[in-house]
This record gives sequence, structure tokens and C-alpha cells, in this order.
Amino acid sequence: MGKRIVIALGGNALGSTPYEQLALVTETAKPIVDLIEQGNEVVIAHGNGPQVGMINLGMATAAEAGAIKSDMPFPECGAMSQGYIGYHLQNAIGNELAARGLQKDVATVVTQVLVDENDPAFQKPTKPVGAFYDKTTAERIAAEKGYTMVEDAGRGYRQVVPSPKPVDVIEKNTVRALINGGCVVITVGGGGIPVVRRDGKLYGTPAVIDKDFASAKLAELVQADALVILTAVDRVCINWGKPDQKSLAEMTVAEAERYCEEGHFAPGSMLPKVRAAVSFAKTGGQAIIASLAQAGAAVRGEAGTVVHL
Repeated sequence: MGKRIVIALGGNALGSTPYEQLALVTETAKPIVDLIEQGNEVVIAHGNGPQVGMINLGMATAAEAGAIKSDMPFPECGAMSQGYIGYHLQNAIGNELAARGLQKDVATVVTQVLVDENDPAFQKPTKPVGAFYDKTTAERIAAEKGYTMVEDAGRGYRQVVPSPKPVDVIEKNTVRALINGGCVVITVGGGGIPVVRRDGKLYGTPAVIDKDFASAKLAELVQADALVILTAVDRVCINWGKPDQKSLAEMTVAEAERYCEEGHFAPGSMLPKVRAAVSFAKTGGQAIIASLAQAGAAVRGEAGTVVHL
């Protein structure tokens, strides 16, 4: 009997240009379809940091040049990125399924994710989006546009926006219906389009929800057996980059929370993955952090880092 698995794709599985991304997702599709071929129900979430930043910057630049009438608000940029990335994933996964003689529909759901407008994250932007810049360029952009720019895990400077926690997935019933109908579903792209509820209505809000937290919330709501957070490394490590660096095959929730408090994980990279894994593990599910290449082995318990109660 197969499992219901939510896969959260990291940025290494996507690309920074349409051409690079289409080539990359063709390879990304293979381990995903391996899991489908083994009889698992697969739901796919993904990040959108570079893509939503690219869309936002492109629209802002065009507006400044007078080529278009206005720039594009962040919620709309998120929606555009969901469609763009979802199309590439649908195309690549669909082609890989067809090549193996598997008859399955692949569907992208443009997904709104509810956040609390009183979330303290709105007072302190932390989520990196868009391109990397050197310090001088970052300072110039910050001065010109009023952006908050921070150094991101030794890779350069990036814009940061608020990153509130997900409260609910608005289209969860649609996602459930598609899964139950046998579809491969791509959803909560980029963490979902952040919306707040006022007077019974939903309104988009300028923020980016961390895709790992959104994936954990989605996995909880669709009653997934496993949440698999895919990243660039095979296993979570403590004492990263030090002589006593140690990779971990498993962590209890208590151990993971202690490592987070001790500062073992970088805020812009591994920390949200571990915290999201902890969030899902607390609901009784199995959370795994692994590399894309090791996805199948991780689900079989042969690779990656398992987080459990």
C-alpha cells in the first residue's frame, strides 16, 4: 500500500531563468515519478524566491520606464510565479509519466494561504526573495526602493519581506478532491499567496510564506503519511562547516528544537526546514529532510534525516 506524500521542492530543483528551469525540472521529475510509480500519492509544493523576485523586479522596472501602467503587488507576483513554475512542473512530470506508460493527470492549483495580519513577522521582514547582490549594489537598491536587504548565508545580499506563518490553506478541499481522484497535485507554490481575512472576505497581503511551513500545514490538512523536504544536502548536519560536523540520520522533536535554539542551522536555509519538519512531526506524521537525488531512498528510510516524536 502506497503512502500519501507531500514533497517540498527546494530552490536547487528549479532555475533562475525559464530555460534553465525547464531543463532542471525535467530531471526533478524523475525521482518524483519514481515515487508515483511505486504506488504513492504525491503532492508537490515548491519555493519561488528567485522567481517571485524576478517577476516583481521586472514589473517594477517596466513601470519605472513607463512601459506598463503600474508595478505588480507581491500577492499577484506570487500568483504569477505559481502558474509559471506549476506549468513547468506539470509539463515535466506529465512527460515523464507518459514515457513510463503511466496514465495520471497532473494539475496545478493556484493556492491562497491564510495568515494572521497580527503575526509579528509583519513588523520584521526576514524572507529572502529575488536575486543576490554585492553589498554596494544592495545598499543602493535599499536606498532607492526602500527595500530591506540582508546578507543571506554567505551567498550575497537579498531583499527580505515579511514571512508570516500559515494558518490555513484556502483551497484544501479542492486539493483533497484532486488527490482522491488520482491526480498528482502541485499546490501552495512559493508557500501560497498570502491572504488575510477581514469581515468575512479574503485580501492579498505583501509577504512571502515560507514554503516549508506551508508544506507542513498542507501535509497536516490532507492527512499525509510523510512530508519530504528536499534540499541540496543529503542529511541535516550539526556543527556545519566545523571539524566536528556531524550528519544526522534522525532527530526527535525535542533534539531538533534544542539544535535550533543552539544555533546549528542558518536562518535563511536549513532552520525553516527543520522547524517545518518539527511542526509536521508533532501532528504524528513522519518528516524527512533529504536531497532530491535521495528522495526515493529517504521515503524507504534509507537516506535523509527523519524527524519524529
